Amino acid sequence: MCSFNQSNSLDDYKKKALHETWVKVNGDFGQIFNELLPGSFAKLDPPEGKTISDGLEVKVSLGKVWKQSLTELSGGQRSLIALSLIMALLQFKPAPMYILDEVDAALDLSHTQNIGRLIKTRFKGSQFIVVSLKDGMFQNANRIFRTRFSEGTSMVQALTPADLK
Repeated sequence: MCSFNQSNSLDDYKKKALHETWVKVNGDFGQIFNELLPGSFAKLDPPEGKTISDGLEVKVSLGKVWKQSLTELSGGQRSLIALSLIMALLQFKPAPMYILDEVDAALDLSHTQNIGRLIKTRFKGSQFIVVSLKDGMFQNANRIFRTRFSEGTSMVQALTPADLK
């Protein structure tokens, strides 16, 4: 059983750890979103009058205009928000390997290229297996495996980005 002092100490430790996590993830979230959508800004804030222990809300600025709700954003912009938050969380506690399946499906070529560049620069110690149908992602890959279905058989071909030019 915990004594009062141990309980307060544990609560203080949890609050401090939560605050440090929020500061790091929030900073990375904003930077990553700006890398994926230049000129924009995103942040995680507690609801008005509350603390981070009560939850966080996503706030987004496109240019100089802060959006009132995420419903004001396009599907591609919402995808970039979600991907930015996921990447910020992954960067906080990196893993050796990640698998992403068509995370760029709702995005145009320039945003897909930005995602590929972000993975290459921010996650140097991790390996990514990315399923994509878009060339923008391939340009940042170290190794590419093209799969196709031909005459009833699946074919796999190893390529490099230079092979695609």
